[in-house]
Amino acid sequence: MVAKKPRNRRGAGQARAGAGGQPASAASARGASRPSGGTAQLTAPPVTDPKAAAYPGQRFGLPERGPGSVASMPRRLLALLIDWLLSMLIAYWLTRSQFWTIAVFAVEVWVLTATTGFTVGKRLTGIRTIRTNGGLVGFRWALLRTAILLTVVPPLLTDRDLRGLHDRASDTIVVRV
Repeated sequence: MVAKKPRNRRGAGQARAGAGGQPASAASARGASRPSGGTAQLTAPPVTDPKAAAYPGQRFGLPERGPGSVASMPRRLLALLIDWLLSMLIAYWLTRSQFWTIAVFAVEVWVLTATTGFTVGKRLTGIRTIRTNGGLVGFRWALLRTAILLTVVPPLLTDRDLRGLHDRASDTIVVRV
């Protein structure tokens, strides 16, 4: 077996070859050795940026806990359930049919989110929708947000700040009150 020479620019002395033909010092400095045979390592690199592993909402200047922090997913789902049940009751009361539930739900979410940031369910669960700059959502962005919300799947695809696609498209975030 022939030991491979280390490849460095300064031409440092020969070191005992570690796994994968690299000097033992380089392999041990990384904390792991590369698999032989030229295959790539499938583990993620260590996180060196402390902000990458931070809590949801930090990059928007929100607190980690308490009022103003990002609302949890169970709280958001409970608010959605309350709004849906209320919409069913209103639709049945107005039309004697549940066929209009989605229309009532869409109007409720659009108008209340645009004007106050609250829906009935969000008010009862203590959460609110705001723009990432802290302002009200407004009718145009609330309409876009509601339209995407009605497609069901995009709100479930969240980022590290627990913002669904509907929140990212309308530049909003749901926070605790």
